[in-house]
Formats: sequence, C-alpha cells, structure tokens
Amino acid sequence: MSSTPWYATREEVKAELDVKETARSNARIDRALADATEAVHGLTHREFYPVLATRGMDWPARPASASGVLRLGHNEVISVASLTSGGTLIDPADYTLRRADDVDSPPYTRIELSLASNATFGNGNTWQQDVLITGLFGYRNDETPAGALAAPVASPTASTITVNGPASAALGIGSLLRVGDERMIVTGRSMLDTGQGFGDSMTNVNNDVTIGAADGTAYAVGEMVMRDAERMLITEIAGNTLIVTRAWDGSPLAAHTDSAIYAPRVLTVTRGALGTTAAAHADGAAVARWDAPGSVRQLCLAEALVNLMQGRSAYARTAGSGESERETSGRGLADLRDRVYASHGRKARSAAV
Repeated sequence: MSSTPWYATREEVKAELDVKETARSNARIDRALADATEAVHGLTHREFYPVLATRGMDWPARPASASGVLRLGHNEVISVASLTSGGTLIDPADYTLRRADDVDSPPYTRIELSLASNATFGNGNTWQQDVLITGLFGYRNDETPAGALAAPVASPTASTITVNGPASAALGIGSLLRVGDERMIVTGRSMLDTGQGFGDSMTNVNNDVTIGAADGTAYAVGEMVMRDAERMLITEIAGNTLIVTRAWDGSPLAAHTDSAIYAPRVLTVTRGALGTTAAAHADGAAVARWDAPGSVRQLCLAEALVNLMQGRSAYARTAGSGESERETSGRGLADLRDRVYASHGRKARSAAV
C-alpha cells in the first residue's frame, strides 16, 4: 500500500461486490483503490487529505502578486502554525487566511497581510523561497470519532494498534486515523477475541441468523464478526441478539457450538503518516477517522468498482458494434465525475508573465 490514504476502503468495495476473501482479490481491490484515488486527484487537481508540513514559496511570486497577498496555488492550507519571511516570524494577528469565494473555512488559497500592520513579505536576501509556511495543508480536516485504543501503544515503532468498541466497524483498510497528534494509515486488519459468544450454538443453515451475545452494545450494525472459520455480517442488533448474514465474504457456512465471537479490531498501520511523528499512546486514547467529502468518497468507490469489473472482462465490457462499439463505463459514473469536479475541482487558471 502507498504512504497516502485512499478515499474509500477495501471493506466498502467488498460490501458492494461481496468479493471472496483471498489474497488475489485483496491485491486487485487495493490496486483499484489506489488507481481510483489518483483518478480523483487528476480530475480535481487537488489532494484532499491533511498533510502536516513546512513549505517554501517565492516572494515576489511569479507571476507577481498584489502587495501583501501570497497566492498559494496548489499549496492550499487548512491552518497555519507559523509564517516567516526571510527568517522573520510574522505575528498571526498580522495576516488573514482567505479563499477566492471569501468563505471563512478551508481550503484557504491565499494569505493576506493586514494593511494596518507593519508586516511585510520579502525580508530575505533573495526572492527564492522567501516565505516559509508551517501548517496543515490540504482540503479540510473533517473527522469522526472512531472509538478508543483497547491497549497502550508503548513504542513509536509498533506496527499494530487495537481499537475497542463498535466504532471500530467504521474503520477499514485505506482509512486515515489520528491518535493524539499522530496520523496513521490502516494497511491491514486482524481478528480480536471479543470474549463473547460461548454457550450460543448455530446450525449450518442460512436462515439461522441470530447470535446471542453477552453485550450487544459491544458491536455495531455493518460490522463483520467471525465464529470458527465463518465470517458473518451484522445487519441488525436487538438487545443482546446479533442478527447476521451468514457465510459472508466467501467464508464457508458451518455449525458452531460454544465458540467465541471475533471481530477485526487489531489494525496494522503506517505510523507517523503525512508529516506527523510516531509516538507512544495510552490505553483508552481517543481514535478519530478522517473523512473525505461525501461525493469524493463516492467517486473513488465508483471508479474502483468500474476498474474491477472492467479488469475481470479484460477491459472488454462494451456496448454497440462495429464503428459504434464503445467501452461501457456508465452514464452514472460520468455524471458523478462532473458533479465532483463542479463542487470540488480546482478550476484551471491562466496568468500573463
């Protein structure tokens, strides 16, 4: 997996297609998601996830900017921690983050110095990289609570974390997480014994769809659980009874007697992602999931699905015949691309030099 998150997860693709859990399927889905994420970048001319960084910019800019206005181009910012010119720190009270439509929320596309202040750009010996911006770059930093750590992360080099609670069901391979100041990318999931399910039996028929759990609040609708070698998808929870779809994810239907319930709550992660620093974290530390804009996530999922379906047919899914033959990508996908570009794309600009 790459060092950047995807805008949809492997689990979301599998839920759409009910793909069997094999190494071959996982690799194909991952390739499709990586390609779909890059397709979103190419369409919109921007990257949406937050990156903590220090970036240098020329002043005066090329082409020249208005006095005291630094246009950021593709270096859109969510927030700025420090701004310097020629090594001179500029007070936050002396500048304002702005965007072209003057909406007071990220992504900010320019920095304007206050005309009432003495702050200036161009304090260095050369115009090259005169301005340094340290901050969170990207489109937006929208996050959703995703449970808490079920065990401490004692070492910054640890490659796995354990997440407790039903909120972990919203996490998947490709998700971007934050614990404290550290961001992590989920690259794998493995099973954790939830300590429940003993004494509850199930037959090997598809209409036996209930599991008696000790505590139904420990699970979530949409979460995948496993008993013995069979995976099941929770579709409803009634008190302490889990209602499931049997033989999920290509697993074999089987009978179960006195077997534990497992859930995929051990996550393999890329530590210190997107400019952050890996650190130790205490048991119970809050976990947050970064969320891409809704239509961007949907487009990434749609692009991945089309990629997979075309690949299965050797890219031969066509409509028409003869000179009118064409590949079938779907009018709905074209409409979704247009909608995402209209709402989230950076429009082409030209300037005289």
